Amino acid sequence: QVQLVESGGGLVQAGGSLRLSCAASGRTFSSYTMGWFRQAPGKEREFVATITWSAGPTYYADSVKGRFTISRDNAKNTVFLQMNSLKPEDTAIYYCAARLRGPYYEKTSYNYWGQGTQVTVSS
Repeated sequence: QVQLVESGGGLVQAGGSLRLSCAASGRTFSSYTMGWFRQAPGKEREFVATITWSAGPTYYADSVKGRFTISRDNAKNTVFLQMNSLKPEDTAIYYCAARLRGPYYEKTSYNYWGQGTQVTVSS
């Protein structure tokens, strides 16, 4: 079992930055590939970024590539999402998730989810 708790969301102006954190409980955290998803009002939950268990390869949605960076600290059971050059279209609830297998961009591949943290970017 893995429990995930996100933090770090808030209100920021366009062009600003935020750093989201996801604290995980569970002794097997390092075994999971971690991902960030987001869901804007009236839209489907969409993939944002993922990082492998070894903090190796990372993958990003085209919409955030070059602006967002995912990282993890297995010793602290935490995964991060550094978001720079934020745009109003980045406004959404951001969710942290953990998976063992399956396509990284598919939300159905993820076994555990956090409760989400709101990010609002004003123009």
